[in-house]
Amino acid sequence: MHIAEGYLPPVHAAAWTVVAAPFVVHGARAMVRQVREDPDSKLLLGAAGAFTFVLSALKIPSVTGSSSHPTGTGLGTVLFRPPIMAVLGTIVLLFQALLLAHGGLTTLGANAFSMAIAGPWIGYGVYRLTRRFGLSIAVFLAAMLADLSTYCVTSVQLALAFPDPVSGVVGSIAKFGGIFAITQIPLAVAEGLLTVLVVRLLVRNSPKELLRLGVLRRRDETTTPATPQESRP
Repeated sequence: MHIAEGYLPPVHAAAWTVVAAPFVVHGARAMVRQVREDPDSKLLLGAAGAFTFVLSALKIPSVTGSSSHPTGTGLGTVLFRPPIMAVLGTIVLLFQALLLAHGGLTTLGANAFSMAIAGPWIGYGVYRLTRRFGLSIAVFLAAMLADLSTYCVTSVQLALAFPDPVSGVVGSIAKFGGIFAITQIPLAVAEGLLTVLVVRLLVRNSPKELLRLGVLRRRDETTTPATPQESRP
């Protein structure tokens, strides 16, 4: 991640584009509806996209010439849910391909499916399952697993395109996954912690917006620490 321009065979690149396209179209409609129903959410939408852009642009060398980086999709997934994150993530990947030479246009569909679609949906599923244990725990697991699952899906994509001559696709998945895991597991943990910090800042400074988005619940608001101004007599 990102899969480089021209790295995938044309048939695979086209197939992943076809698979990703319905999610992106659905996400674009969801974003338009979100902005129409809640115009004040545009600032948080932009912040979530910027968070994804900055984190996913930080390339860290891995082994055998590959690289790892955070994905930054956990924040947008928690705030706006996976459909909107699909279009936000795809826009981020498009700009990175055009401006930073991260990924590429032919591999945009494959990169969007792994980072903007599969990762957010898996992270959101974990978020919903663990929300009962507290917001911070759920956010941490969502961001961490959205990151890790992105690289698991990328390993599958690469393995399907380049199966191992002896062990086939399964062996190739293990090889690609093993290469990514060395740097990606600690990166995913760090991304989870950073996302928790950002959400805590939002809870402190923008609780009304989080209530509107459904991230905060009324009982969460009652346990939110007061700001310095609110604590004064």
